[in-house]
Amino acid sequence: MTHNRYSRQILFDGIGQDGQEKINRKSALIIGMGALGTHLAEGLVRAGIGKLHIVDRDYIEYSNLQRQTLFTEDDARQQMPKVIAAKSALQAIREDVEIVTYIDHVDGVFLNELVAQVDIILDATDNFETRMMINDVAFARQKPWVYGGVVRSTYVEAAFIPGQTPCFQCLIPQIPAMNLTCDTVGVIQPAVTMTTSLQLRDALKILTETPIEPKLTYGDIWDGSHYVFGFGRMQRKACTTCGEHPEYPYLNHTATQYAAMCGRDTVQYQHEGLTYEQLVEYLTTRHIAYHSNGYLLQFEYDGYRIVAFQNGRLLIHGMKEVKQAKKLIHQLFG
Repeated sequence: MTHNRYSRQILFDGIGQDGQEKINRKSALIIGMGALGTHLAEGLVRAGIGKLHIVDRDYIEYSNLQRQTLFTEDDARQQMPKVIAAKSALQAIREDVEIVTYIDHVDGVFLNELVAQVDIILDATDNFETRMMINDVAFARQKPWVYGGVVRSTYVEAAFIPGQTPCFQCLIPQIPAMNLTCDTVGVIQPAVTMTTSLQLRDALKILTETPIEPKLTYGDIWDGSHYVFGFGRMQRKACTTCGEHPEYPYLNHTATQYAAMCGRDTVQYQHEGLTYEQLVEYLTTRHIAYHSNGYLLQFEYDGYRIVAFQNGRLLIHGMKEVKQAKKLIHQLFG
């Protein structure tokens, strides 16, 4: 480690030498390696995080490059998995950081096993159900997590600490509606940067064990609006996550076999018994041409572009309905 690498951060009163040493010793999990995830990963690596776990189910496309800052045109040409390209870029920034990658779809069981290994969870997802799983797992495992949402030019952020703050579920009625996605209505880079700046601020406070006042921040970077309010008194006794009798209803949710990806014209299909080698043999036998980059392979069937990962997960592009996907998979595999 270069002696003065973190000198400017150490000079900051809020961190100092003691805080820097804590950051260097700790680990973080980032769920999602898109716009928010790439910004968060780079920020934590530059800040000196000791170990970083990153998970994402997708690969890089040209439309990602406008806001997902760790990726290049070459990554898009090669259709590299996001976590693989991110790891390469992050270790070019800092060789001594330990990065563990997961090319996978997140469910409650997956998170429950992984969260035990980290000190903090950062949300870089784009859907409500995953955030509810994060919330349940975080409070069940007593791990702090930082929520962030961005769409169009709007941003929203809050940190949740089990035993100190209400949970995400308690706050839902007060969170601005974020039911649109970047794939349907777009997003601009300044809104991403604003969201992750707030998330990184709270992450650094948590990593350095600095007290946090529970606050929700939201606004619109385009029109200049910005609001902050406290939510320390919003905990509900009947809350199924942080109330008097928690049940953690999302904790044991597992990935469904079929899932439509919102705004993507894509259906995901999970075939746990299908290995990469079996798929290659199957396509070869049926004389179906495919292209592989070592992490995923791509082929066309019945006019649809299909991307297959090594864990038996397939993305069927150009399709919106699960029932269409079921018919196609039946035709393909019987």
